[in-house]
Amino acid sequence: MNRTLQAYIDLLRLQFFFAWPILFSSGYLLATAAYGGFSWLMLLQVALIGFFGFEAGFVLNDYVDRRYDTRDVEAGKLTRYWRVFGSRPIAEGSIPSDHALLLILALVGVTTLLILLLPSPHSLYVLLIMAVSYTLEVFYQLKKRQETFPVAQLIGRIDFALFPVAGYLTVGFSDLTALLYFIFFYPFAIAHLGANDLIDGVNDRARGMHTITTLYGEKGSAYWIMGFSALHILTALLFMTALGWISRFGLLLGFVLLGIANGVIMKYQTPAATLRVLPLFHVTMIIYALSIGFDALL
Repeated sequence: MNRTLQAYIDLLRLQFFFAWPILFSSGYLLATAAYGGFSWLMLLQVALIGFFGFEAGFVLNDYVDRRYDTRDVEAGKLTRYWRVFGSRPIAEGSIPSDHALLLILALVGVTTLLILLLPSPHSLYVLLIMAVSYTLEVFYQLKKRQETFPVAQLIGRIDFALFPVAGYLTVGFSDLTALLYFIFFYPFAIAHLGANDLIDGVNDRARGMHTITTLYGEKGSAYWIMGFSALHILTALLFMTALGWISRFGLLLGFVLLGIANGVIMKYQTPAATLRVLPLFHVTMIIYALSIGFDALL
């Protein structure tokens, strides 16, 4: 395979291409259950917004950290998980930074065009969340370079929690269900971030980043993950009040997977053990999104 193509596949984390449209669309489908407006064409449009919008965030992440990523000393662990060919293309120079910037603009441009095709005022809601999310992404990348308390993590990862809410607002409004989705997903996003930080602790120390693991160590990270996973389950009980039985079953199945993951992390408290169970976080997220979507469709 052409090396340039490999570099772009890694930059875009394309092996996970399906996850972001599914998560974003779950919000849209949940909103159609309350407000109507479902159509297969609209679902395709929403899925594309989720795909291009999240991909822009990935490239933005790498672009902002391009100089720090050159300090990686363990590229084969978390990097290999997220990227098929295990490379950081901008930092390594296989994709010039100005090309990456043009790609960000192109992805944001396509996403913006698709959002503008949404009915008003929903297009404005989603555009606002997109702008806030990209701002939070940059804040997260910059703030974690110098902090003594994980402000970057607690504030910056609001962007991930807003992602399915933006999907909801494509046809819905800022109602109680939208708030409950955010409250439900935010602790999951923070726990997931803690798992990534625990796995990538050696690299983050080499880069001089202040992450959960560099601030609190591997044991502290394990307790961070467990604490926010527990909070996530508590907030899920509130979210369930707005969901049907298929969604509730999906959430319960996700709790089982999260419990297994947390059990392994707490037992070993090592990057290797956390890497082994990291897929359980992502499978859980997909189960959540699919069960919410199917519940709304059926």
